[in-house]
Amino acid sequence: MTTATATTVAVTTATVSLMVEVPETLHLSMQDYLNTHELWSQERVMQAALSLFLMQNGVNQPHVNKLYLDSLFGCAA
Repeated sequence: MTTATATTVAVTTATVSLMVEVPETLHLSMQDYLNTHELWSQERVMQAALSLFLMQNGVNQPHVNKLYLDSLFGCAA
């Protein structure tokens, strides 16, 4: 008789800090949005935008899809 055991491994997601230049009008629009949507942060907006961009441009990787959905619905990444 064979016994199967399941092992759960905690996966931590490393983060990278980015410094980017964007047009001031885009930044102001994002700040206006953040001021009226307190559950969103600049990091969450950028994660949602970047992961959506990658998915729309042919990156079909489950972790990118998950990051997009997590950021969209407010789940911890």
